[in-house]
Amino acid sequence: MLMLPDTVTAREVADTLRAARQAIDALDPGEAFVVDGGALLHFDSSALAVVLECRRLAQAAGRDCVVKGLPQRLRELARLYGITEVVGETAPA
Repeated sequence: MLMLPDTVTAREVADTLRAARQAIDALDPGEAFVVDGGALLHFDSSALAVVLECRRLAQAAGRDCVVKGLPQRLRELARLYGITEVVGETAPA
């Protein structure tokens, strides 16, 4: 599981993705990768890029990716960019 930090802007992207890779590597076989945005307070469109990359990394590792807890403002930004289905909160498969 990756708990996104309270701030995700361009400055935090590299560290956040590094943590995502480590979290994916630590998963048990068959375990889904969960991205939790519940702690996000300060973010820009970089946070969407992080969620998209987390989904891509999980897929490349053969894992499902579950996104939860995204702030309403971030979901609205995803809708504005037309990527709601890609970064939207999902239920485990």
